[in-house]
Amino acid sequence: MNKPFAITLDQGSSRANHTGSWRTRRPEYVDRLPPCNNACPAGEDIQAWLARAEEGDYRAAWEILVRDNPLPAIMGRACYRPCETACNRGRLDEAVSVHSVERFLGDFAIAEKWAFGPTVASSGKRVLVIGAGPSGLSAAYHLARMGHAVTIREALPRAGGMMRYGIPKYRLPREVLDAEVRRILDLGVRLELSAPITDVLQSSRDYDACFAAIGAHLANRVEIPAADASRIIDALQLLQDVEGGAIPRIGRRVAVYGGGNTALDAARTAQRLGAEETCVVYRRGRSRMPADALEVAEALEEGIQVRWLRTIQSFENDELVLERVETDARGGLHGTGEFETLEADTVILAVGQNVDLSILEKVDGVRITDRVVEVDARMMTGHRGLFAGGDMVPAKRTIATAVGHGKKAARHIDAYLRGTTYVHAERHEVATFDMLNPWYYSDADRTIQPTLDAVRRRSTFEEVHGGLTADSALFEARRCLSCGNCFECDNCYGVCPDNAVVKLGKDMRFRIDLDFCKGCGLCAAECPCGAIRMVAEEV
Repeated sequence: MNKPFAITLDQGSSRANHTGSWRTRRPEYVDRLPPCNNACPAGEDIQAWLARAEEGDYRAAWEILVRDNPLPAIMGRACYRPCETACNRGRLDEAVSVHSVERFLGDFAIAEKWAFGPTVASSGKRVLVIGAGPSGLSAAYHLARMGHAVTIREALPRAGGMMRYGIPKYRLPREVLDAEVRRILDLGVRLELSAPITDVLQSSRDYDACFAAIGAHLANRVEIPAADASRIIDALQLLQDVEGGAIPRIGRRVAVYGGGNTALDAARTAQRLGAEETCVVYRRGRSRMPADALEVAEALEEGIQVRWLRTIQSFENDELVLERVETDARGGLHGTGEFETLEADTVILAVGQNVDLSILEKVDGVRITDRVVEVDARMMTGHRGLFAGGDMVPAKRTIATAVGHGKKAARHIDAYLRGTTYVHAERHEVATFDMLNPWYYSDADRTIQPTLDAVRRRSTFEEVHGGLTADSALFEARRCLSCGNCFECDNCYGVCPDNAVVKLGKDMRFRIDLDFCKGCGLCAAECPCGAIRMVAEEV
């Protein structure tokens, strides 16, 4: 006769321990890295601030956001959204419109006149930042909040760098840029405008560290045989002239040579200046065009023409001679000997830009390779106490990347000034789509931002895209799947057949009572966000 099952108690405990011998696996709560966070060059905790926005607590969401990025209203407009490319929701329907919620929070903060939180006690250290672009502003912000006295020196008459002198107003209104810069200066950051630096060591001798963040303001040139070279202008010069209030004489027909975002900005700007025919000439096909796909689509909507797989051979008598090119299996370009003509009054060159590195060329220890500055893992150059970031170092030249460089450099500069070492926290495993259980998520179409019609866009520098309302921002934030991190949906608590899941209270999540868990795995299988994994039971 079989004996009845006996419940045994641990010595000194009143709790039953009767399932451990049954299990081969046990559930374990984990935190995984959301793919949006992983893809963000600025290192934002996107999932965390979306969660606060989802609750309608916009102030808390903004405060989480600006722990990493002091320019949310700018980033929500001008970032090229790698977070959305990585978003797991895109495998269900459409990615969460992260940028539009970020823009809403940034705009809301400006309207409400929110200020950054208090800084820590003064360190007594001084830092010079060279350049008031996104990287320099980001570094200054973080360093100021860490208690350091920061001075920014900017060669141009206004702050913003390429955000002001490279991005047209229809993409980034200047009142938004000015408001976000002003908030950083309110931390006590000193800004010196029209103050170019010729000798970095001489200029930084009274400072304890220096962060160089000079933007790529030097336009590349290509030689085009032309009867009148004055009719060939740089895209950056065009954009800077327009920013300064000038109206360049470009004629009725304009050709833009290049395929990046600057080329598209120049073409769309030329059209807004009155050009009746604007054509972009690019040497590769559309799939190889480096410009953001949205920028290309909007340019085409506005009537910009594009001649792909073409190079310019000459420009004479109001006529461009173009040669059709082909790509081989390795991606190389070859002329075909087939030519065509394109009428144009002006040619705008947008074939890339670089940084003026002359102030660093003679600094001991600084190494310059392929027109960028070499830095170590701390973003320090070979000269002790001299750091560099943004367009000056090898990386993608985007606002988000530059902002991330400023934050990273600030952390290492702070450690350098305090005689310590900054060590980044270990990164969690990325939460991939296959880890989720999306069955629980209902259909929710992506929120569409209001957009000016194409006719109005051709003749005005008004902002093309409008922002979200509080209601639509709330809706969009709630589309987030919370990939890899428990958001207390109670699924595990509800499906457990043995009541082994214990609720710990709001924002405290759950724990597994292993005295009752049989290791069936239902909790892990039914977790919507992949925040539970099954691990082998120790023998």
